[in-house]
Amino acid sequence: MEESIYGSVRDTLPLVMEDIKSRILKYAEEEKKVTGIGLIEHMSSRIKEEESMREKCVRKGLPVTPHTALYELHDAIGIRIVSAFIDDVYRNVVKIREFADCEIVEEKDYIKNAKPNGYRSFHMILKVKEPFEDVNGNNPGEFFVEIQLRTIAMDSWAALEHKLKYKKNIRNTRLIELELKRCADEMASTDLSMQTIRDLILEDEE
Repeated sequence: MEESIYGSVRDTLPLVMEDIKSRILKYAEEEKKVTGIGLIEHMSSRIKEEESMREKCVRKGLPVTPHTALYELHDAIGIRIVSAFIDDVYRNVVKIREFADCEIVEEKDYIKNAKPNGYRSFHMILKVKEPFEDVNGNNPGEFFVEIQLRTIAMDSWAALEHKLKYKKNIRNTRLIELELKRCADEMASTDLSMQTIRDLILEDEE
């Protein structure tokens, strides 16, 4: 049987993932009690499949080792947070930045600076200390978690784009790319309009 790309840490990764998810749900619950606003519509998570991680190591010209998979690359643990409104995405970002024993290694704001194909999301890489041994033998150990934050509209678009990207023998590829970009821009405009409507409603409530 082939040794796990995650080595002895394989069974620890779900524990780290669940800890971060529980922290997210905790602050979201507290925010709901204080403001009445639900910051999260839904949340998903995954440990990157071992074959996908191996392929990524090879693609990047890196050694196919647990150290590479867990310390050189940072997406073994992935969490996606989907919110109803753009402001909620950024509120989540603020709350995550406040996590104890956690360092923000990288942030990429593809909402304010969309990718050329229209992709929008906010990406964060966290380095978090946990009471488990890591791939380097440290305890407490350091683990990386990739978090993607999106609105419902952004998530719907990304799911469609992902499906089409891996379809084979598609004709009119360029036309599809242009249509996807147009849809992304229209959905972004809708997100802004929905945010404006909510802001007006909240103003009236005050």
